[in-house]
Amino acid sequence: MFDQLDIVEERYEQLNELLSDPEVVNDSDKLRAYSKEQADLQKTVDVYREYKQVKEDLADIDEMLRETKDKDEIDMLKEEASDLKPQVPELEEQLKFLLIPKDPNDDKNVIVEIRAAAGGDEAAIFAGDLLRMYSRYSETLGYKTDIVEANASDHGGYKEVSFMIQGQGAYSKLKYENGAHRVQRVPETESGGRIHTSTATVAVLPEAEDVEVEIRNEDIKIDTYRSSGAGGQHVNTTDSAVRITHTPTGTVVTSQDEKSQIKNREKAMKVLKARVYDMKVQEEEEKYASERKSAVGTGDRSERIRTYNYPQNRVTDHRIGLTIQKLDQIVEGKLDEIIDALTLSEQTEKLKELNNGEL
Repeated sequence: MFDQLDIVEERYEQLNELLSDPEVVNDSDKLRAYSKEQADLQKTVDVYREYKQVKEDLADIDEMLRETKDKDEIDMLKEEASDLKPQVPELEEQLKFLLIPKDPNDDKNVIVEIRAAAGGDEAAIFAGDLLRMYSRYSETLGYKTDIVEANASDHGGYKEVSFMIQGQGAYSKLKYENGAHRVQRVPETESGGRIHTSTATVAVLPEAEDVEVEIRNEDIKIDTYRSSGAGGQHVNTTDSAVRITHTPTGTVVTSQDEKSQIKNREKAMKVLKARVYDMKVQEEEEKYASERKSAVGTGDRSERIRTYNYPQNRVTDHRIGLTIQKLDQIVEGKLDEIIDALTLSEQTEKLKELNNGEL
């Protein structure tokens, strides 16, 4: 492990020098790439340096203890050592996790698509609740949420809604939300007080960069039309809404939330690239489907991942068997406890794989 850490630290120092090189400073692509690489290594290098300092301090204390016979000094040194020693295994544990290969999509913006599934009007209302939950969660992280396309339901909520979340590390936080979310509660329209079960599916797609997926002009068909609100009421008198069809995959994307056709086209293209990239990734992953599944699930959007039980104020994540009696807080966007547990579970699995099944 320490050989790896020495290499990481050496590369970090090399990047420091490169970022001071006038040739790099004047090349925006290189400057961006090296700055990102350095930022990715920063935490590992900081923890490794702290670890080395603690080890060095303990070695110095051992040497001083061998050389002194002064009782007060011995007591002081032993007290100092007892404060430092517990830090060694803690920092080693941190370093193990920091050396786990990072998901290349983790830092990207995401496109989230929520669709009402089983449960009719109640499923659409629940889809709206999920949109609100993710919007609130994004706000707490300082992320920006932007609606791309919304198909509102007559009785509240959405039949389907897609939106972009922009912010450093958005995919790393939201990627575990892929799958079917189930709600158990008494609908407002239910006069008999019976609990209904409804579902909504969530798809989380990393925003694709141009280098990762090529969309050729000859492969797309762009239509414009008048955007409309719920109930078919025109909210715009110009053809500002955009529909893009990708002929090779049959993917259709629409965007009508902006008043400007150019902005709607930009949004629709981002979603199209993300969907085509996602198809490419899914195809690659299917090749390795026989390999052991991760503890946090397959990422299959039909897989039931979480249940929100309103009468019992309970949320259960079925992938890791986590149950939290704080539904009222979670639906308000306080998702950290769940996301942290899922992240830790996945990291532990990856660590096992790196160590041939042993932690």
